[in-house]
Amino acid sequence: MASHGFWSLGGENAGANTGSQSPSTPRAWCQAAAQKLSGGIGSKLYEALLNVGEGEKPTEPAAKQPPQTAAGSCGCNKSCTCTKGTDVGFSDLYSTDLLPALDGDTKTMTFLQEVVDILMAYIVESFDRETKVIDFHYPNELLQLNNWELQDEPATLDDILISCRATLKYAIKTAHPRYFNQLSTGLDMVGLAADWLTSTANTNMFTYEVAPVFVLLEYVTLKKMREIIGWSDGRGDGIFSPGGAISNMYAMLLARFKMFPEVKEKGMSSVPKLVAFTSEHSHFSIKKGAAALGIGTESVICIKADECGKLIPADLERRILEAKHKGFVPFFVSATAGTTVYGAFDPLIAISDICKKYNVWFHVDGAWGGSLLMSRRHRWKLDGVERANSVTWNPHKMMSVPLQCSALLVREEGLMQSCNQMHACYLFQQDKHYDLSYDTGDKALQCGRHVDIFKLWLMWRAKGTIGFEAQIDKCLELSEYLYNKIKDREGYQMVFDGKPQHTNVCFWYLPPGIRYMEDKEEKKKRLHKVAPVIKARMMEYGTTMVSYQPQGDKVNFFRMVISNPAATFEDIDFLIEEIERLGHDL
Repeated sequence: MASHGFWSLGGENAGANTGSQSPSTPRAWCQAAAQKLSGGIGSKLYEALLNVGEGEKPTEPAAKQPPQTAAGSCGCNKSCTCTKGTDVGFSDLYSTDLLPALDGDTKTMTFLQEVVDILMAYIVESFDRETKVIDFHYPNELLQLNNWELQDEPATLDDILISCRATLKYAIKTAHPRYFNQLSTGLDMVGLAADWLTSTANTNMFTYEVAPVFVLLEYVTLKKMREIIGWSDGRGDGIFSPGGAISNMYAMLLARFKMFPEVKEKGMSSVPKLVAFTSEHSHFSIKKGAAALGIGTESVICIKADECGKLIPADLERRILEAKHKGFVPFFVSATAGTTVYGAFDPLIAISDICKKYNVWFHVDGAWGGSLLMSRRHRWKLDGVERANSVTWNPHKMMSVPLQCSALLVREEGLMQSCNQMHACYLFQQDKHYDLSYDTGDKALQCGRHVDIFKLWLMWRAKGTIGFEAQIDKCLELSEYLYNKIKDREGYQMVFDGKPQHTNVCFWYLPPGIRYMEDKEEKKKRLHKVAPVIKARMMEYGTTMVSYQPQGDKVNFFRMVISNPAATFEDIDFLIEEIERLGHDL
């Protein structure tokens, strides 16, 4: 597939004007950007970052000086009202000098342009492999490096800009091609633009009257996602929530209401002892949701998983029968499509059959793996998802939509409204002059609800479904490359046999000092300490970041996940070499 826009800047076809410079250098990138961006922003970036990547990196960006351009020297060919030639210093200005202050438009535009310059410089640095992923400091050190305390008196705008630079200086560059630490990585330019627009609009998602376009976009997008799941004509319901944990809790809430609607008014004392079921490898949010809903963590029964992390259907059925025999009421089964650590996909068809047999709500937590539905090559891993009563799907993970963006999709239309509505007459008046079905706020647990839809919708428009598919396929290809590189490499041991189903690659690195130890218990004890030390060194050097954890009786191992579209085969090679460099003496 052809590469377009920012992703092609500095690439093989970036143009002849980069001379003999390597296309991967920031100089070439910025020079190409200067040709692509309008309004002088590209050339301004090129000048500001001319020396980035050449020689030693500065430890902190130099503080920007107030613009010194003389009035009337903005470079325009005719009389204008632009701010290019406006001499505005920020050392004597405060937030009260910005809009809505009288005559605050020029100061506001100049201030925001300074902020944009800071952000653009940070973005370019984030994609530069020569920069650090993290400038790590211990909490007590970081507290002392800057004055983070809140004061009674206002700070100047100059101080505000300094705070912006300091914040980004010590922030983790989650867009960096060598940042592999979490399931949510990368930075999409269209998604970023959408996030800026969303904050500018600054509205609430509860009614059509205050968020008409966003409400319609949520309706259109959720319908499309339900179609992709496989529900006929995209029928059903859904909502965007503050993360997969809340989406999973919504599903449990709906399952309880579906079976015992009286619980909404009378509470848990009105229903029998309920029990839920999920894999021992499932996300902690299932238990957390049970705690929040008053069901209790002891009422969540964890089902055994096989050596690859997949829920065992026979054990699920056995535990359901056991619970029923004790007089408990099974009401909710959560299968996982892409477990957090192993990346395993539970056998959804078999689980669905069991849920149907015992009349239990079937939920699929696809927060991590749901996006594979966008890939014709990999969607078979979610076969049976169309049978689910509800599905959690987080586009802010494998689809790289900026945080946060999580959807709960529900097969039964109207159930969310019945479960959650409170008929607040000051918001949801019944005599409004438009279709009240677009007032979605009463089906949500929240009143104030952030606009999360626009990022996903605009990225979908920009990429198309095939663009997301290519992005997802590439990440899975990179994970397979890593697996093939280390499965037989000296010093590496896979946590479980077989090719990973998702981008999760779980492995131990065994340094030479413990590689041939015969005392198994001592070897295990020392191996447990290896991953934490290597991870600490990664952060102190700032070269890369990858997660580790224990699992059951297994000692600490690395869990490599790839969701960053900027990552390449070379970055995978670098990771392997860096682990060996940082751990060879352990």
